[in-house]
Amino acid sequence: MNMKFNKNEDHNKLLVSSLNHKLKRVKLGGGEKRIEKHHAKGKMTARERIDFLLDEKSNSIEIGAFAGEGMYEEHGGCPSGGVVVKIGYVSGKQCIVVANDATVKAGAWFPITGKKNLRAQEIAIENRLPIIYLVDSAGVYLPMQDEIFPDKEHFGRIFRNNAVMSSMGITQIAAVMGSCVAGGAYLPIMSDEALIVEKTGSIFLAGSYLVKAAIGESIDNETLGGATTHSEISGVTDYKAKDDKDALTRIQNIMDKMGDFDKAGFSHKKAVKPKEKQEDIYGILPKKRSDQYDVREIISRLVDGSEFEEYKEGYGQTIITGYARIDGWAVGIVANQRKIVKTTASKTKPTEMQFGGVIYSDSADKATRFIANCNQKKIPLVFLQDVTGFMVGSKSEHGGIIKDGAKMVSAVSNSVVPKFTIIMGNSYGAGNYAMCGKAYDPRLIAAWPSAELAVMGGTQAAKVLAQIETAAMEKKGEKVDEEKEKEVFEAIKSRYDEQTSPYYAAARLWTDAVIDPLDTRKWISMGIEAANHAPIEKDFNLGVIQT
Repeated sequence: MNMKFNKNEDHNKLLVSSLNHKLKRVKLGGGEKRIEKHHAKGKMTARERIDFLLDEKSNSIEIGAFAGEGMYEEHGGCPSGGVVVKIGYVSGKQCIVVANDATVKAGAWFPITGKKNLRAQEIAIENRLPIIYLVDSAGVYLPMQDEIFPDKEHFGRIFRNNAVMSSMGITQIAAVMGSCVAGGAYLPIMSDEALIVEKTGSIFLAGSYLVKAAIGESIDNETLGGATTHSEISGVTDYKAKDDKDALTRIQNIMDKMGDFDKAGFSHKKAVKPKEKQEDIYGILPKKRSDQYDVREIISRLVDGSEFEEYKEGYGQTIITGYARIDGWAVGIVANQRKIVKTTASKTKPTEMQFGGVIYSDSADKATRFIANCNQKKIPLVFLQDVTGFMVGSKSEHGGIIKDGAKMVSAVSNSVVPKFTIIMGNSYGAGNYAMCGKAYDPRLIAAWPSAELAVMGGTQAAKVLAQIETAAMEKKGEKVDEEKEKEVFEAIKSRYDEQTSPYYAAARLWTDAVIDPLDTRKWISMGIEAANHAPIEKDFNLGVIQT
């Protein structure tokens, strides 16, 4: 191994170590003291409930672990958005589990909590996945009610989705394992089956204090909406459980009886590990985001047997396309090539240089054709992003880069096969869109710790913004010397770099997770398995595009 490989490896392993440290902290939820208080009430934490519910020694992936990271510090923080979401297996059935974390503000709903719950429901709807809610929440976080209550993508949309999923035949099971108040009371009751835990579970539109204030009635919460009331008097719940473990075991028993699902029919064979050493990814992926590398070296460490059938190998070389298998599943891969490549331009000018990570007209054309082929063959698409954007300049504009880019964006937008996106490095500007960023409905989208998401790179953006700021200062009559210019630039770059971090994106659910590159195969495999629950119901059509 060369010196550069070793430096890259050390850098990327440190990034993964930092990721694991951050995850460890996030998994404490509201902190150890609140966890102890939770246990003292005879309750399991949200993560303990999910671990007990999911099949032992089975794979699972967590959605939105970093949701809310650094967003609500003035309110005491909101680790994981106050709710834990995992895709896993219950009694052998793949499903998605949503568990309120009552150690975080008693499970109250912040704006990001609502967004994360809606993301979980979106995954369930797109993939026809059963969804299990483990409810333990004090309801909307009142100091921020204006950002969570009334809009289309706010709290109420969750109950609308409950109704839509029920009409689609998507199984929903809810266990009330703590508080379930006000509007939140509708979620378990709009599910297909509802369980409630004795003594700790309660459901009511208004608690005893509010009832007293509103109508003058004096009543305790247990009589008002406890397990006995709703299991024996109101009939609101279907099962009464003696404790958390009993409720979770009952859910396992219900899931065990479920029949099989209609399948989309994606090609699947016995999984084979890559022949190339997967850990080499750490050494191949460069420390400097501007450095070159051959993305084929990454692909060969992600795909079964390291076998990759490349499509149009000699054409449009800043995007690599081709067929492979990941954990047995057939995939079509669209990956940005970071190497500077030589390409034949014309008879009068035999070769020209193309910059790696940039999308040129020929690359966009190739990607469009390949995406169409995958849709015709019913092959899921995997996008491996390390893109700085589309090529600019007079030559590209005169050559119709906008037109060719529009074709690619149209193909990604109208694709009917499931799409999965891994942001390995840069994800800048329109390149993010063309390579299936969050706005283009990937079934799952994850970032490696090396990822950066922004309109443009930090240095370029900071230079532009610094020029604007220094010009404004000079207009006001302030003296701006070289030292002041540098100070302004560094301040802007520092702020901009923070916003390009994969954790900044994950906090806002622009990505579903920040993952160790070695977990990529698992994410894609479980994602395609989930997508196989949902047969494709429409044909691929590019719509109107300029040729």
